Amino acid sequence: MTRNTHVAADTDPPAITAILARFVSTHPGRGWNDAVEREAVRTFYNWLGCAIGAARHPAADAALAALQMLEPAPQAAVLGRSERLDMASAALLNGITSHTFDFDDTHLKTIIHPAAPVASAILALAEQRGASGRALLDALVIGIDVACRIGNAMYPEHYDRGWHITGSTGMLGAAAGCARLLGLDTQQTGMALGIAASQPIGLREQFGTMTKPFHPGAAARAGMLSALLASKGFTASARALEAPRGFVQVVSNKRAWHEVSDALGERFEISFNTYKPFACGIVIHPGIDACVQLRAQGVQPQQVERIELRVHPLVLELTGKKTPRDGLEAKFSVYHGCAVGLIFGRAGEAEFRDEIVNRADVMALRGKVHATVDDSIDEAAADVTAVLRDGRSLHVRIGHAIGSLQRPLDDAQLDDKFMSLVEPVLGRAKGTRIGQECRALATLADMRALTALCVP
Repeated sequence: MTRNTHVAADTDPPAITAILARFVSTHPGRGWNDAVEREAVRTFYNWLGCAIGAARHPAADAALAALQMLEPAPQAAVLGRSERLDMASAALLNGITSHTFDFDDTHLKTIIHPAAPVASAILALAEQRGASGRALLDALVIGIDVACRIGNAMYPEHYDRGWHITGSTGMLGAAAGCARLLGLDTQQTGMALGIAASQPIGLREQFGTMTKPFHPGAAARAGMLSALLASKGFTASARALEAPRGFVQVVSNKRAWHEVSDALGERFEISFNTYKPFACGIVIHPGIDACVQLRAQGVQPQQVERIELRVHPLVLELTGKKTPRDGLEAKFSVYHGCAVGLIFGRAGEAEFRDEIVNRADVMALRGKVHATVDDSIDEAAADVTAVLRDGRSLHVRIGHAIGSLQRPLDDAQLDDKFMSLVEPVLGRAKGTRIGQECRALATLADMRALTALCVP
């Protein structure tokens, strides 16, 4: 599947680097409505649970061991662990863990997971500086806006080329959020964005490996370093984003410049953020949702002759692994997602553990899932039929999966998800306290009060 076409360079693009720098540095604090503020809190809360939940994953162990070889100064917390690192390394590691389960937030228009790079960078910096919860929320909203607006301008062409758009725009969002937290002026913020523009990170080839979550972590570190460099007078091109040989025109033939500037400061992309009920690639969610519904209708795995799945072409392009070998690979297997949805009635992180992926009944049902491409089906949809051994067929069509903008997780469902991730690592009592602090995030005088709770 490809949508690439050759497009000549735009030699007279709008000055989006300067436009974004002015927005980041001058937009009023809490300069949005209550709905935007609510999603900012929900985004941070969801991200924090995902980061803590994966604190003991082998990817976290390996990354921490490597970073400790650098003998870092103990400036910031590693969420869910007792170790401390320098703030840039903490941003990297917390970015890795927050995306390891593939359970973090999704900006559906671009498939960007914006909190992983942005929140990971600004929390580590906020802890080192003793910044307030209000300052962190402002940086989060603004940083996510920058990353997703650039994504809007390039998606889907940039993604179709093979870029992992979370990493390849995340360094810009992280730089913007950190510049805001540091109080950089417009000129310095432009330099931070310019420095970050030379550090796009992430290729889709890495999906299903530990390097996929490395992308947002590395973007968080790159964005933070860009802002720190700019704060000390380090320079970059003032047209680093839009110039003919600048970031956008080099990595994408789609250049919808208006997506960057339209309603800037009035419409906030965090408003369109969503939170996953299933711990895997977002395009699998409609198929899982359908299989969960089939189970609720009484379909049992042993009754199934085959499961016929019709999906958009992107689903098989991204998640067509028929025989995943471990949990990371299974997160990109629509076959595994449908199998566990029918067997367990859910697809949380537990259903993507290695032992479940290689369990005999799961493997058997996975082999009965037959997926075919149907260009008439939207990326957000799936058409699923369970053909039973007794000759009956049960059909479910999903237009929008649970967790989408049309069927969002409510606060109680988000609480349940958060506790399912945090309780195994830190215990229920501490998880409850962290949740209370997150709900009062705007009133926290010092983010170190929260990070102190997020370690064993």
